[in-house]
Amino acid sequence: MPERELDIVLYGATGFVGALTAAHLAQHAGPDVRIALAGRSRPKLEALRIELGRAASSWELVAVDATDGPSLRALAARTRVLATTVGPYARYGKEVARACAEAGTHYADLTGELLFVRWSLDELDARARETGAAIVHACGFDSIPSDLGVLTTAQRVASDGEGTLAETTLLVRSLRGGFSGGTIDSARQQAITARADAEARTVLGDPYALSPRRAEEPSSGRRPATGALGRLRRLVPVERHPSTGRWTGPFVMAAFNTRIVRLSNTLSDWSYGRALRYREATDFGSGPMSPVLAGGMAVGLGGVVAGMAFRPTRAVLDRFLPRPGEGPSPEAQAAGRFRLDIRSTTTTGARYRTRVGADHDPGYGGTAIMFGQTVLALARDEGLPRRTGVCTPATALGEVLVERLRAQGFIFDVERDHSADEPADR
Repeated sequence: MPERELDIVLYGATGFVGALTAAHLAQHAGPDVRIALAGRSRPKLEALRIELGRAASSWELVAVDATDGPSLRALAARTRVLATTVGPYARYGKEVARACAEAGTHYADLTGELLFVRWSLDELDARARETGAAIVHACGFDSIPSDLGVLTTAQRVASDGEGTLAETTLLVRSLRGGFSGGTIDSARQQAITARADAEARTVLGDPYALSPRRAEEPSSGRRPATGALGRLRRLVPVERHPSTGRWTGPFVMAAFNTRIVRLSNTLSDWSYGRALRYREATDFGSGPMSPVLAGGMAVGLGGVVAGMAFRPTRAVLDRFLPRPGEGPSPEAQAAGRFRLDIRSTTTTGARYRTRVGADHDPGYGGTAIMFGQTVLALARDEGLPRRTGVCTPATALGEVLVERLRAQGFIFDVERDHSADEPADR
């Protein structure tokens, strides 16, 4: 990349997560990183810069609208990285991402919108490869813990000579914290689009919807269940593990995260393995109330998703859900944490467990750290995989980002479960 005036532009800096990311950069970027804050309102940007203190006192401020293509292209041409927290991305992210693809500028976002990433692959991937831009989606709790957790598991399996990943499940063990109003608005807009667009519904229903080599992928992610029990499980995806007695239910982010992990596998020429079957669920334990809680979660999530697609029910839900720009108090954020387990069986029958977690609110403080470290790595690190075009965190940043997050107190620990190893046909 040719020399630019700036290293990082943070667009949407005055939003809730944007301001948290700006604070993280002010604390960790260092004086040699040239940063600008961007957004629609210059007065709000000025107030934020003052609040950030001395470390940000020399940062440039840029007022620009997300729909102003020429101004965004001019801004992208001045910086090495343009990071945006402004969603829904299908509405406010397309011109920003397009400007980066045209200018050869690395791009990062916090999207959890499957349709937006599919649009990016279709519209921007080829041009970004030509210009040398890395377009990196899903750089927050959507989907860094999943994406990097599976990456570290696959790397350990490869180093042990135990084949590649086969059945792999991420289980949410503990999750304390909230989802931002912006994340909820993104889900709302995607539900509205899907209800009106049959093609969008097809994309959302395809486990390999993000694959640029769809014809080479399996016809489905898992063998569909049949009969009355199978239909019930599709409506209420609750299961009891036969050996442990623990109950699992749905995880709200699984539909997006699983597709990002599968995309990482494809972009790396199936380095995780052709036999990978990946899913995510929430662990509700083995107590007498566990199946009730798991079923309640399934019904509740299904109701919210369905309700967002219809105007009358959406109006009711909007009274209770946080609005874009809203978030919890600093005290509530400080109490946040997440703990995830990834259980994998390899093609040789070996079994592994990967622990992923942090003592940060996943949707706010934790996401700000993940996003801030992603942006710093794109701007300054020399050891990146050098992938261009549309990328995932695992394929664009890989071990570099893992180590950066470990330095921030995040856990990515892989261990082999020798007691559970089973022989496999070779």
